[in-house]
Amino acid sequence: MNILITGASSGFGLEATKIFIENGHTVVGLARRHKKLMEIKHLLGENFYPLTADMANLESIKEGIENLPEPFDQIDILINNAGLALNLNPAFDVDFQDWQTMIDVNIRGLSYITHLILPQMVARDDGYIINISSTAGNYPYYGSNIYGPTKAFVTSFSQNLRADLIGKNIRVSNVEPGLCSDTEFSNIRFKGDDARAESVYADVEAVTGREIAEIIYWLTTQPKHVNINRIEVMPTMQTFAGLTVYKKEKSPS
Repeated sequence: MNILITGASSGFGLEATKIFIENGHTVVGLARRHKKLMEIKHLLGENFYPLTADMANLESIKEGIENLPEPFDQIDILINNAGLALNLNPAFDVDFQDWQTMIDVNIRGLSYITHLILPQMVARDDGYIINISSTAGNYPYYGSNIYGPTKAFVTSFSQNLRADLIGKNIRVSNVEPGLCSDTEFSNIRFKGDDARAESVYADVEAVTGREIAEIIYWLTTQPKHVNINRIEVMPTMQTFAGLTVYKKEKSPS
């Protein structure tokens, strides 16, 4: 099979790329960092096709997809993995450009590349779309004011694609990871503050990027008449937070 993976230069995307190629598939790896993609190409060989495009730039996505050479131009599985979070500031103290970037990548870019690839799947009456959402799309938390809603969009988009594709042999799954290590997620969120990023995972055995990639691969091994709608994944040490209650401090008597 030929798999298109967005955000293929690191994290879940890179680990999934390795697993699919290890199992004899070909991968179109889309990412913004051309140099990183060429390093992956050197590592993984001819079954990897590097596609340099920016998920925030729709024109670069379109140009890249329309110019895929054979045999990489037929996409059997689309894995919408690319996404990001920026900062943990409250909504009243945030740079609007950060909101714009998350919307552009997590919503516009994801929906646009799906819109480009889906018609060929419908024409063949065969295909699979796997969207990588987040538990942040299910449960609000402080500072997730736009990131969480963008991931809630991904979850809802997956469900609505399923509704639209009734009668078609096209599967759609939504993967919703919680706290995961071995990715660049927190480094990007905190804009290169590696110490702060590392503190997120201190004293916690988080789910790894490889483990999420193995779940993604497992989905593709299921019979074609079986559709796994949603998978929510957390480390054992993470769970649901209680509702927060703010209590005013008592004034001194």
